[in-house]
Amino acid sequence: MGGWRAGALAVCAVAATALPGQAAHAADVPTPYAFAPDARPVTGAVSTTGAKRLDAGKTYKSSLPASGKLYYRLELDPTSDAYVSATAVPRAGTTVSATDGIRVSVRDANSRLCSAAESVYFGTSRSPHPIAAWGAREAFSQRTSCQGAGTYYVLVERLDRAGSSTDTWDLELAPMSEPRLKQTGATTAPEAWNSASPAPLTSEAVSRPGGAGFATATSMGQGVWSADMTPGQTFFYKVPVDWGRQLYVTAELGSLGSDARGYVPGALTASLYNPARGHLDDVGIGYDGRQKSESLEPLPPVEYVNRYAVSDRVNGMRVAGSYYLVVHLSAGMAEEFGDGPFGMTLRVRIGGTTEASPAYAGQSRPQGVFEVAGQGGRDGGTASEAATAEGGAAGDDAVMKAVAVAGIGAGTVLLAVLGAWTLVARRRAGAW
Repeated sequence: MGGWRAGALAVCAVAATALPGQAAHAADVPTPYAFAPDARPVTGAVSTTGAKRLDAGKTYKSSLPASGKLYYRLELDPTSDAYVSATAVPRAGTTVSATDGIRVSVRDANSRLCSAAESVYFGTSRSPHPIAAWGAREAFSQRTSCQGAGTYYVLVERLDRAGSSTDTWDLELAPMSEPRLKQTGATTAPEAWNSASPAPLTSEAVSRPGGAGFATATSMGQGVWSADMTPGQTFFYKVPVDWGRQLYVTAELGSLGSDARGYVPGALTASLYNPARGHLDDVGIGYDGRQKSESLEPLPPVEYVNRYAVSDRVNGMRVAGSYYLVVHLSAGMAEEFGDGPFGMTLRVRIGGTTEASPAYAGQSRPQGVFEVAGQGGRDGGTASEAATAEGGAAGDDAVMKAVAVAGIGAGTVLLAVLGAWTLVARRRAGAW
C-alpha cells in the first residue's frame, strides 16, 4: 500500500496545484501570486521604534504603501550570515513605470549598512509583476559594527522615481540564516572561471508550466522546457544547483503568424534569484511577433568564496540549493498581439562537477535551504541527466493533461483519491 499511497499523494498535489493554473489559462487571467501557505501577517513600522521581529526560517506577509519606507527587526547571533528577501507584489490592475521598484537593506543599531542595499526595478516591461530584493548581515564583513550579537533592522523602501505610483503593494518577507564554517578557509573570490557559453540544448521541449510564487515554484533540472503564457502572467521555477555546478539559461518567445505587426519592449523577462531569493540577473526580450531568444550572461560555479567578490552576480553564487527562475510575460503583449496564449521556452543546462559541501558548524534556517537533497546526475550535466529531468516532467505533464481532460475540479479529484484510499484501507483492515 506504500506505493499506492505515494501515487495518491502525487495526484493530490497535482490536483491542488495544476488545475488552478489551467483554469487561469482558460480565462486568460494571469495567476495571482501564491504566498507561502504558512506566511505570518506582520505590519511594518514607519520607524525602528516598534519594529516587529522577523525570525529566520519563517515567512511573513506584509504590505508596502506607495510612499513606503518600512522597518522590521532581527535578533542575530554573532557568527551566522543573515539574509532577508522582500518580494513586492503589485495588485491586479495597477500601473508601474520602468523606474518603480524596491530596495532592501540590513542595518545595525546605529543605522549603518551591513551590506550594500539591493534595488530591483520593473524595467522596460513596465508591467506589474512580483519582484524581489535582498539585504544581508554578513558576519565576515569588514563593517565591524555589524559583527556581533544584537538587534538589527531590515529597511524595505518603495522606489518611485517618476512619482506615479499610488497603490499599496503586497509584500512577502523571507528571513534566512547561514551558519559559520567549522574552520575558516580562503577569503578571496576566484579570479578566473569558465565563462564560455556551452552549446545549446537541442532536445524536444517538454511542457512545464511554472508555479505562482517562490513557495510553489515548479521544479526542473537540465533540459528544454516550454509553457504557454498569457499577458501579465508570471511563472516561478526552481533549479537545484549543487556546489561546483554552473547554471546556464536561455529564454525564448515563439513566433506568431506572418501577419503579426507591432513591438513590445521587455515582452518577456527572465529573472534569476539565488536560494536566499537574492536577485542575481535579468534577461529581457523585445518582441515583434518573430521568434526571439536571449541568454543570461554565464555565471560562475557555486562556491562559498564567491561571497567575497565585488560583483553582485558573482557574490550571489555563494550557496548551493534551489535557484529560482522567474519568468514574466508583459501585460503589454495583449495590446499589440492579443490575449494569447504565447509559447515560451527555457533551455536550462547545469555544467561543472559537483564538489563537497563546506563544513558548516550548524544548521541553516530554514533547515536544508542551502543544500541539494537527492540531486542526481553529478557528472557535469550529461545527456542522461537531461533525460531523467525531462522524463519526470513528461510524467507530471501526462497527469495534468489527464486530469484536465477528465473535466473535473481539484476538489472532486481529492475526494475521489481520498475515497479510494479509505476503501483500500478498510478492505486491508478486514483482511487482517
